[in-house]
Amino acid sequence: MAHRTPIESGCPDNRPFLHPKLAKNYGNWKYHDRPRPGVLHHVAWDGDEVWTVRAGTQRQMDVYTIRKLCDIADTYADGHVRFTIRSNIEFMVGDPNKVAPLINALTESGFPVGGTGNSVSMIAHTQGWLHCDIPGTDASGAVKALMDDLYTEFIREEMPNRVHMSTSCCEINCGGQADIAIIMQHTKPPKINHDLVANVCERPAVVARCPVAAIRPALVNGKPSLEVDEKKCICCGACYPPCPPMQINDPEHSKLAIWVGGKNSNARGKPTFMKMVASGIPNNPPRWPEVSAIVKKILYTYKEDARPWERLSDWVERIGWPRFFEKCDLPFTKYLIDDWRGSRANLNASAHIRF
Repeated sequence: MAHRTPIESGCPDNRPFLHPKLAKNYGNWKYHDRPRPGVLHHVAWDGDEVWTVRAGTQRQMDVYTIRKLCDIADTYADGHVRFTIRSNIEFMVGDPNKVAPLINALTESGFPVGGTGNSVSMIAHTQGWLHCDIPGTDASGAVKALMDDLYTEFIREEMPNRVHMSTSCCEINCGGQADIAIIMQHTKPPKINHDLVANVCERPAVVARCPVAAIRPALVNGKPSLEVDEKKCICCGACYPPCPPMQINDPEHSKLAIWVGGKNSNARGKPTFMKMVASGIPNNPPRWPEVSAIVKKILYTYKEDARPWERLSDWVERIGWPRFFEKCDLPFTKYLIDDWRGSRANLNASAHIRF
C-alpha cells in the first residue's frame, strides 16, 4: 500500500465528531430557534431535533477545567462537545429532557450559559502573556476583568443586536474586527539593543517589515545593526517580532486604545472597519479599570439609544460621530476615527505602496 501523504494545511475534518443527528441532517434543517438564552434548537425536515447548550469559558484553561468540561459532556451530552471561534463551549443533545440538567451542571460549575442572540458574546482575544512572544499587555486578563462586569449581558439577550468584542495584545491586531475592540497602542519608537541585532535579526527582513520604510541598515560601534527614522515611525511594533532587540513594549509608553464599529458579516449591511475612539488609556493590570469603564460606557449608551437590530456600526452611522462622542462622554481629537482619507500621505511614504 502506498504511503499516504499527510495533509498539513487547513482544518481537520469535523464530521467524525459530530452528534449523530447533526451528521445525519447536515445542511438539511427545516428551521432553528432559541428556547432561551444560551440554547439553540434545530429541527430537521424528517423531524429530528437537536439542542445545543452554549456556555462561556476562560479560553486559556488548565487541565483541571478541561477535565471538568469533558466530564460534564460525558455525563449529560454523550460526549458531544465543541468549541466556537469565540472560545465558548457547546454541548449537543438529542433529548430535550437532558437540557435542564446540563444547564444546571454548567452553572453550578461556574460556566455561565448564554452568548446567543442579542447578547454580549465571549470576547475574542489574542494570546497575551501566557503564549504570545510579543505582547504589550495581557489580552486574556483584560477580557477576564471586563467579562466579570458584563456577566449579565452574556446570560441575557437584551442588547439591540449581537455584540462582538475583541482584544489584541499588540498593534498587529490578530483579535480582528469587532463592534468594540481593545487594542495595544505603542506611543514611542522601539529601543534598539545594538549588541544583539547582528546575531539575532535578519536585517533585510526587518527593513522590509516596516510599513512606512522607517528602518534602514546601520553600522553602530563597528557592528552591523539597524536604525529607525523616528520622524517616519508610526510605532506599530511590526519590527519587534522578527527582531526582539528592537524592544517597543514599555511599561510607561505602551497604552491601550478603544476601537468601535467593526463588523465581518454582511447581514442587513455591508462589513465595516472599526475606528479608534479612545487612546492613551493606561495599561493597568491586573484589572484594567480604565479600559472597562470606557467599554461599559460605550456599550450601555448603545444599548439605551440604538434601535432594535442595529449593530453598533449602524447606530453610529445613524447618529453621526459627533453625537457618538457626546453621548459616550469621550473627548475627540484629530487623531481619532481615521477614515483613510488622510492616509494617502502616510502610505506614499512606504516602499511598497504608491498612488
